Amino acid sequence: MSKVLSLGELALKTAAERRKGRKVVHCHGVFDLLHVGHIRHFERAKSLGHTLVVTVTPDRFVNKGPHRPAFHEGLRAEAVAALACVDHVAVNAWPDAVQTIKLLRPSIYMKGSDYRSMKDDVTGGIRREKRAVESGGGKLVFTDEVVFSSSSLINRHLPAFTPELAKFFEGFTRRHGVASVLGWLEDAKRLSLLAVGEAIVDEYAFCEAIGKSSKEPTLVVKGSEAELFAGGILAVANNAASICRKVSMLAMIGRTKPRLDFIRRKLLPSVRPLWAWRSDGPTILKRRYVESYHFTKLLEVYEIQDAATLPKDEAAWVRLIAREAPRHQATLVVDYGHGMLGEKAIKALRAKAEYLIVNAQSNAGNIGYHTIDRYGKVDLACMAENELRMERRDRRGDLRGLLESLCRERGWPRAICTRGKTGSLAYERGRGFSAVPAFAGVIKDRVGAGDAFLSVAGPLVAAGAPLEVAQFLGNAAGAQAVATVGHRQSLDRATLIKHTESLLK
Repeated sequence: MSKVLSLGELALKTAAERRKGRKVVHCHGVFDLLHVGHIRHFERAKSLGHTLVVTVTPDRFVNKGPHRPAFHEGLRAEAVAALACVDHVAVNAWPDAVQTIKLLRPSIYMKGSDYRSMKDDVTGGIRREKRAVESGGGKLVFTDEVVFSSSSLINRHLPAFTPELAKFFEGFTRRHGVASVLGWLEDAKRLSLLAVGEAIVDEYAFCEAIGKSSKEPTLVVKGSEAELFAGGILAVANNAASICRKVSMLAMIGRTKPRLDFIRRKLLPSVRPLWAWRSDGPTILKRRYVESYHFTKLLEVYEIQDAATLPKDEAAWVRLIAREAPRHQATLVVDYGHGMLGEKAIKALRAKAEYLIVNAQSNAGNIGYHTIDRYGKVDLACMAENELRMERRDRRGDLRGLLESLCRERGWPRAICTRGKTGSLAYERGRGFSAVPAFAGVIKDRVGAGDAFLSVAGPLVAAGAPLEVAQFLGNAAGAQAVATVGHRQSLDRATLIKHTESLLK
């Protein structure tokens, strides 16, 4: 009989064992690469009871970065079941073991010694699991066997990255180290941040291609379902809330169709919203028609009012900026070029912000009309490569030369240029350049990658982190963003930490 069971079947087994008066020991984890540390852990666990059951984290909840797990959940369960000391195995149904413990009610819940210091568990999962096992009359026990790291072994012996990328990680770890990188994340947590920009609702209208119209050269599709996401500055604020303790958001909302109920539902509770009302238009909606099977975007339609801003609206926004910017240690502006930030608003930002971070995005609605030069001197400028080249009117020139000369002319102390699959390049006056490659594993959708990068890198630089560290963590955030559809998931601090640890072990 197979040792690998469904979770329901495993619950029946453990209930039968309890009725017989037998002691059930439960182990739980990813077990991505089975090694001698795991084997000793299981053997020690079995020695403390009669029946050893193991649950394996399902693929969708492995939070060690888009390149993990290295092995599918079924293979991981099969590998654990092959051990003689293990009696039963199941793939878990939840992100952690709390509900599983309540279902199985083990006498002992076993964890490795690396979980003994509960304050170092960034997810808080071990505390919740301790409460769960004790509520069922069991206890949490730690093993003291030899400790190995699956992440370290996988990175060394089953690399998911190119040799060039592996070499970068090795050098980066020597220069900074995991503890130092996570220390900068902790410093950024104390930062108060004001995010400023247009609220955008992103709609994905999924459809199936039928074929060509018989009367005209037109693609015909059959609509299926639609999904709405909180995009624009809404996504930036939600992401930044995983980095900073205090995030306020000044967002442009349209009076004629506010969509405010949806926006409020999607905003994280830790984000303090401030509304900049536009009287003559709707809250911006960008509808993308997406062919479901290949996830191919066919067409994009804007619902937008992009005429000049009414003076009374701009005056109200300027007053909000003047009031709120000085109350925050850093102001992060993402200017999507859809009319919110005119000359008066920009002047207020420059005058009132303690630390000003700016991205002036080039998109289909503003290309050729909207560049960062409107902002003059800022503390940190962030732009995509195409935006930098447009700013310099140079399609093929050396990127480092373009970035350095722009910083020198504008008086910027530092700037970051994001380059998609190539990574990011940064320049800082007196320190020179730092280049960090991209390390996205799974790419589902590129929408939101730049916003995710800026949401993390901007606050880190404002908190004093080296540019290379900010780029690294920004790239990690971008890798997480492209692994999901649209803004379906905001960044999670614990996942970012786990991803960082996984990459640098």
